Formats: sequence, structure tokens, C-alpha cells
Amino acid sequence: MTNNKDKVSQWENKIAVVTGASSGIGAAIVQDLARSKIKTIALARRLERMEGIKLSMPRDLQSYLNPMKCDVSNEEEVQKAFEQIITKYGGVDILVNNAGIFREGNLIAMDLKTIKKVVDTNLYGTIYCTKESFNSMQSRNVDGHIIIINSIAGKQIPDGPESDNKSLNIYAPTKFALTAIADVYRHEFAQLGTKIKVTSICPGLVDTEFLTEETLNSGKPMLTPEDVSNTVMYALNTPPHVQVSELTIQPYGETN
Repeated sequence: MTNNKDKVSQWENKIAVVTGASSGIGAAIVQDLARSKIKTIALARRLERMEGIKLSMPRDLQSYLNPMKCDVSNEEEVQKAFEQIITKYGGVDILVNNAGIFREGNLIAMDLKTIKKVVDTNLYGTIYCTKESFNSMQSRNVDGHIIIINSIAGKQIPDGPESDNKSLNIYAPTKFALTAIADVYRHEFAQLGTKIKVTSICPGLVDTEFLTEETLNSGKPMLTPEDVSNTVMYALNTPPHVQVSELTIQPYGETN
């Protein structure tokens, strides 16, 4: 895949919203969008982390990156954040649903509050943000793009001694649900007469703070956050008549 970070002129000065933007994949995506002169609203709980990312960028690009505190698992917070975005920027043209969490443990023994937090963030957070973004796109009659950062765990569950985690517990089911939801959105958007694209991106193992120390030190092949971000930019760079429905990317040598 060629580098597409500087090839999204069709989106220049449009409005992008990225969730889970304070680190890892989300942080890489917001920087690439801002470098392409797309007005980018970075949503996450850790506002100070996002402010630091903004200040690390070249001064002439900092105005394109706009951090906003928001916990996507909280529907009320999401509604308020999007109200502010629409009031200040006029609407949403691109949404990247990246926010996600993982908690260690076996599903059968996990605390129900922990399970609910993972579901609320990974699944409901995507639903909340997609609903708000779609309403903005449809009301303005724009050909927007909604991207879901999924996982290969949403296609198959690694098993056996070589799997990356002892148990993916509720994390994998939330990603399987996102795989189905992306298809549902794609069908609904077409049936409603819009030209809003939906892309599900399924990375393999990515070197982020999301991983356990055991996995980080395992020597297994891993993608970088920038690899995933480059895939997002590739999907955004497609011409209006092309929709990349799903992309799976894995580090060379990954066997799961």
C-alpha cells in the first residue's frame, strides 16, 4: 500500500472527528488528518494528552487539530460534544470510530461492571458517534465517510498457546458486533439514498499501550499505529464511486 497521507485534497478543510485520539492509533490518525489540512476534532478522555500531541506538531498545522474531552461510552457526553462540533464547525464530514478498551480476564469470571464498560466503549460508543455523525451528514446532504477501526478479533478468535492473549473475553464479541454493524450501516445508508461510505479496518497486532507487557515483550511481529493510520488515509483517498468496505492488515509473519 502506498503512502496516502498527503493525497486527500478532496477532504481539505472538511471536518473530521476521531475518537480515542489521545494515544496509539487515534493519535497517529489525527496527526495525519491535520497534516492533510482537514479540520480534525480529537475526542478522548485525556485532554492533556491530546493537547500535547497538538503542540508537538508544526506550528502551521496546529490549528487543524482541535482536542475535545469526551467519554464515548457516555451517550450524554457524546451528544453534547457533537452539539459543540456542529455549532462551532458546521457539521461532520468524516468520522473515525477508533475508541476501544480491553480488560484482562476470563469472561466467565469477569466483574459485570468491567464487561459493561468494554461493551459501552467499544460497541455503544461507535453507535452513539455514528448516529450523531450520520445525522449531520444527511441533514447537509454531504457524501461523508464513516470508518470503524475494528480488529482481526472481529473476524476470528485466536486460540491456543500462540494466541496474543489468554482470553479475549468480551473484547472479541464487541468486535464481531462491529463487523456486522458496519454491514448494517452500509445497507441502511444506501437504502436511505445517501452516498455516505462505510469502511471497517481490521488490524492485526499493533504496538500500542493497549497491549500487555507480556505481549509487548513477546517478540511477535506487530504493526505500528502509523500503519493503521496510513490505511485510513488510503480509504479516504478513494474516488467517490469507490467504497472500500473492509480492509484487513497484519504484520508480516502474524499467523493468527
